[in-house]
Amino acid sequence: MNVRRHHISAAALAAVTALGLGTLTACSSDSTAAGNTDKFDVVASFYPMAFLAEQIGGEHVSVTSLTQPGQEPHDLEISAKQTAQLQESDAALYLKGLQPTVDEAIGQSEVGTKIDAATLTSLESHAAEAGGHEDEHADEHADEHTDEHSAEEEHGHEHEDGQDPHVWLDPVKYAEVAEGVGKAFEKADPDHAADYKKNTEALVGKLNALDEKFEAGLAGKKNSVFITTHAAFGHLAERYGLTEEAISGLDPESEPSGARVKELQKTAKADGVTTVFYETLVSDETAKTLAADTGLKTDVLDPLEGITDKSRGDDYFQVMEANLEALQTALGAK
Repeated sequence: MNVRRHHISAAALAAVTALGLGTLTACSSDSTAAGNTDKFDVVASFYPMAFLAEQIGGEHVSVTSLTQPGQEPHDLEISAKQTAQLQESDAALYLKGLQPTVDEAIGQSEVGTKIDAATLTSLESHAAEAGGHEDEHADEHADEHTDEHSAEEEHGHEHEDGQDPHVWLDPVKYAEVAEGVGKAFEKADPDHAADYKKNTEALVGKLNALDEKFEAGLAGKKNSVFITTHAAFGHLAERYGLTEEAISGLDPESEPSGARVKELQKTAKADGVTTVFYETLVSDETAKTLAADTGLKTDVLDPLEGITDKSRGDDYFQVMEANLEALQTALGAK
């Protein structure tokens, strides 16, 4: 419904922009939809953003994802066709700091409503989790940590000031983002504001219930340290009193140093780690090699950057519940 954008007052648009709202998910992989429907046309950067758009917008929105199912979102390059689609859409929903080409394309576009999810909740820095415990070995690994941090900045997979953008893996932060997106939709498309408000409240309720399920499910854990391929789970770990040790940094494609691998082997033994987690959209080779060298099991902990036929569920909630079960098993909570 691209024309609706022209009927929104300048004040309303300014208010939405000021909120900086943004996080939505694609409800359709058909990228031809953007700007060509009689609905509120939303372009979302990748799955967690598209999912919010679907849940909050309901029947009133048409959502297109810039990242296709099975595509690693960190590596996305925006095509000329997608850039044109942005221009024809009513809103762009993204998470600044995760996909540099998306940030650039949306920044340069003339889309009326730009919603940045990173401004709707607090982002924390979890860089230390990619460099190991802050213990007596800290000096030994200082150079390694610096190298990893530089690699993360080079690939642009972290937010400004080294903040971790993976907020959707914390149900509480994701709910805060959902509330902001709902308000943005209400302002940008006031004809359907009541429905957006109702849908947002329902979604937030489900996310609060998920938070309670994680709290209860991990309450009896025997240990709190887990190893995963890249540092996507810092917000989740902080929320539930866990410690994430990442093989790589915030960039899932970066190669760990030999010193980092040796440190993780020591950590696994010292902290009673049972499992090395890998994810569905990135090669599991490094995780399986580390697990074999240390006699550990491997399992999937899904960062939910996209849903494919390999995912342990069809949507955000199903995959998050599968993640909880995997953590419960690995941490001795069940």
